[in-house]
Amino acid sequence: MKRLLVAVAALLFLGACGHEPVRPRHAPPPAPSHAWTRPAPPVRDSAPGASNTAIDPCAPTRTHDERDYTPGGLYRPGEADSGPESAIDVSAIPEPVPHEEPRSHYGNRSPYSVLGRSYRVLDSAGGYVERGVASWYGSKFNGRNTSSGEPYDICAFTAAHRTLPLPSYARVTNLDNGRSVIVRINDRGPFHDGRLIDLSYAAAVRLGVDRTGTAHVEVRAIAAGDDAPPVASPPEPTPAPPALPTSGRWTVQVGSFGVRDNARGLADLLEDADIEHVDIDRVDVEGRTLWRVLVGRVDPDDLGQLLSRLRRLGIRDPRVFSQ
Repeated sequence: MKRLLVAVAALLFLGACGHEPVRPRHAPPPAPSHAWTRPAPPVRDSAPGASNTAIDPCAPTRTHDERDYTPGGLYRPGEADSGPESAIDVSAIPEPVPHEEPRSHYGNRSPYSVLGRSYRVLDSAGGYVERGVASWYGSKFNGRNTSSGEPYDICAFTAAHRTLPLPSYARVTNLDNGRSVIVRINDRGPFHDGRLIDLSYAAAVRLGVDRTGTAHVEVRAIAAGDDAPPVASPPEPTPAPPALPTSGRWTVQVGSFGVRDNARGLADLLEDADIEHVDIDRVDVEGRTLWRVLVGRVDPDDLGQLLSRLRRLGIRDPRVFSQ
């Protein structure tokens, strides 16, 4: 009987080692000692005498059932993804610091197949630079194990890539607006044609991709100790400052885009945040059409508050004009 039990255990062990799914089922590993501790969520105001309810837009909103995923396929195909119900303050989220880490026990099998196509994981991330289209994934996957086995966190700066080793680090720069962020690559994807990288929701907000859906980006791998400043496309021509409606007021240029839909996405973001007097201005500079997102008629006493609100939305470098 004892020999039979030993033989069964050996067969189970060999069976477990014989196949590694792209997104494996197992308990998430313990958090590393360097892991960031998220601050407590804000508290919703409530009526006198009622208990306050903490709002945590980062918390998973569902229990994930791995029976909804088939290795080599998709998770809940046909179900729409979305961001959290309330906005997150990406200014309070630190960028990951690249450091030496062992390769994940999961997600680095090479080659691997998804939807009938095979992919080969790079031996090293060193020297990797590529430009392409970025997308993002959100609440549908929040709390579900990534390909590396770590739970996906929409409020951390992470990303999914088809061939970079797990984990690795990269600076992603939005070539439409020059904004950039360092992400930790800990997942596989995207597997849609024409997509280069899938950003976490927080990273998408930092880059302004949460509203546009996709953006042209540069992905540049960085290693421990690397000084990797943002590398964007050739600088855009600087248009002349817009005319101000009246003396003593200010106009803030929040962004400048070569594609009007991207400008519209940023304008919608501002309007959803209850920022008033948002406008999209078309200008032609050196034979190129640019679409500028402006906030006008700002009183001097309100300028500091507006700039703080823009920073909370992930907009770091607005331009201010006065007359």
